[in-house]
Amino acid sequence: MDRVAIVEAALDRAIAEAPAVDPHLQSQDPLTDGTRLSVAAALDLFEDQVRSRALDVAARDLKATGEGFYTISSAGHEDMAVVGAVSRPTDPAFLHYRDGALVMARARQVAGTDPVADTLHSFTASRDDPISQGRHKVWGSRELWIPPQTSTIASHPPKAVGTAFAIARARRLGLLDDLPEDAVVVCSFGDASLNHATALSAINAARWAQRVGSPVPIVFVCEDNGIGISVTSPRGWVATTASALPGIAYVRAEGEIDELWDATTSAFDLARMRRAPVFLHLDTVRLWGHAGSDVESAYRSREEIEAAEAKDPVARTARRLLATGAADRDTLAGIVERVRSHVAALTPGAAAAGHLSTVAEIVAPLAPHRPDAIRAEVAGRHLDPEARAAAHPRRLPEDATAPGERTLAVRLNAALRDEFVARPNAVAFGEDIGKKGGVYGVTAGLQETFGTARVFDTLLDETTILGIAQGLGLTGMLPIPEIQYLAYLHNALDQLRGEACSTSFFSSGQFQTPMVVRIAGLAYQKGFGGHFHNDNSIGALRDIPGLALAVPSRGDDAVRMLRAAVAMAAVDGRVVAFLEPIALYHERDLHGPGDGGWLTDHPPAGELALPGEVGVYGPDASDVLLVTYGNGVRMSLRAARHLAEEGIAARVLDLRWLAPLPFDAVREHAADVGRVLVVDECRRTAGGIADAVIADLAESATAPKLASVRAVDTYVPLGPAADVVLLSEEQILTAARDLAGR
Repeated sequence: MDRVAIVEAALDRAIAEAPAVDPHLQSQDPLTDGTRLSVAAALDLFEDQVRSRALDVAARDLKATGEGFYTISSAGHEDMAVVGAVSRPTDPAFLHYRDGALVMARARQVAGTDPVADTLHSFTASRDDPISQGRHKVWGSRELWIPPQTSTIASHPPKAVGTAFAIARARRLGLLDDLPEDAVVVCSFGDASLNHATALSAINAARWAQRVGSPVPIVFVCEDNGIGISVTSPRGWVATTASALPGIAYVRAEGEIDELWDATTSAFDLARMRRAPVFLHLDTVRLWGHAGSDVESAYRSREEIEAAEAKDPVARTARRLLATGAADRDTLAGIVERVRSHVAALTPGAAAAGHLSTVAEIVAPLAPHRPDAIRAEVAGRHLDPEARAAAHPRRLPEDATAPGERTLAVRLNAALRDEFVARPNAVAFGEDIGKKGGVYGVTAGLQETFGTARVFDTLLDETTILGIAQGLGLTGMLPIPEIQYLAYLHNALDQLRGEACSTSFFSSGQFQTPMVVRIAGLAYQKGFGGHFHNDNSIGALRDIPGLALAVPSRGDDAVRMLRAAVAMAAVDGRVVAFLEPIALYHERDLHGPGDGGWLTDHPPAGELALPGEVGVYGPDASDVLLVTYGNGVRMSLRAARHLAEEGIAARVLDLRWLAPLPFDAVREHAADVGRVLVVDECRRTAGGIADAVIADLAESATAPKLASVRAVDTYVPLGPAADVVLLSEEQILTAARDLAGR
């Protein structure tokens, strides 16, 4: 007999043989003296535990027949039904993957939901799965306010904290009609995941926010089963780690079902009343190994396995119900039989609707893009003249004439001000962006104009910044976070890769985390070295599915692109990375000192530059096409002037958007010119866009003559040594001459 059958048989024996008293309690009676758990609620909990267990059995049966694709079970974690029952469907929940019982209990509170059928559809990757449509097995539901995630290593707590942080702010703007004023956030994870830097970052952020006076109503639920796959947690590790943390209440939940209920209720009451973080430490046990493919006997002795099985929470609940007189054996056996029969009846047809089978339907929610709707949204918005004048206390940006008012940095500042006037739900935040106005002055004066509720400084942690952004986006805000330097983003990249950009994909568009992440980056900063302040690699960003990546080079383009980026977030729920070249922030000249060639006028209201729309300089030039972006635009324009003096007419194509790359536009111009030089300021190997552009052109029907110039694969050294490894104008000139045959 396998371990699943052994545990199932043990449950049946517990019901048939455990000590029992004659049922004498009424449905509304407390299960035991002094508890807040009623008999009726206790019986519901037992049924939800049995449902979760029966679904875990079905998952393994489906896997055995080749119809199912997921066997990480909730077996042993069925006490999470208590959390599902005590919390409300209006409490946003970010869940651990062993939370089947929680979902069963929460669904009981919402009429018309069928968590059994929904879970079976998810096991089989069926297109009938109401949350992901078969894209992945996730716990998620719009009706139950459970945003889906695949967080197996606690990568979801930062956005849970962000959501708790966002509730009060969003409600003040009337954005959360579906959440009551006393809503709290539920965030569950395992004891092993508690050690992950991301979980610790989130808990720290919640404590920090509480310390500075921001309400953060969240219940962290640590499901402590004492083991992470095969690695055991030290005895008492969770308690000693969490119980001594200042600024967060610690509640231990252990023992019988009524004791768990009372402790959990106390934890949620504390979070609701204080609007503060609470750590709920719940004892669980893991049955049947980590997943169906896990051979537990390889690292656990038979005695250890049997000891875990003896702590089966479903059997323990049955024994408690019998011992208190809440139910008789026939009642409990009837619940078990009814649930098992119901699951068995639904299992054969779980995959009847089939699976997603075309690229179009699979990727539909990944990166929605409706340019006509975006243009209409921007054209239709009204910028109140008085409000706009107040937002630009010196002068309106289109009236600015002084050189210092026409740089890239100042144009971005003006564009942000207009967005804040037009969008009351827009918020900006990050390290040093408030009082200081950003390291490079891009957000100067924004906090003074719009207040600390809309422009605020965060603690120094990029994971928290992006977690806050996700929470704000989930609650209807339009976050514009700033990452101080491109290299700092790598500390928190999974918050974009694994979380923000996957939300719409795994929820079929039912949940979205719109945001525009402003990032100062790229190289050519004089006097700076190292990989933090002069980072010239964007490969990690271009690798993220669904992420849009904008790289402006001039002030006017930056305004058009920022308008587009914010509208993409507002209309289509997109996640946009807006990478701003630091070296060009305050640049004024192009060809020589004092020429003002890099200063720009402010574009008229409504002008956008959407993905696919490129910038073209010298459109009639036909000797060589320079395809570039960012700092490369300025270098290529300077090179083009020198080439013209030599009789070589160079057309410069500014890609503007690097994800998605504007392949159609590049092909069109390449076909017209016939010779293409890709000017890529990032690292040669997978650091930039040259590989992708050249590969696409090489595979085109009329492949042009191709070449590229790129930076060296190295960190950027300090001082003059940087010039040795970064792309130079001289390299562009040499390559262009060779390509043109001169």
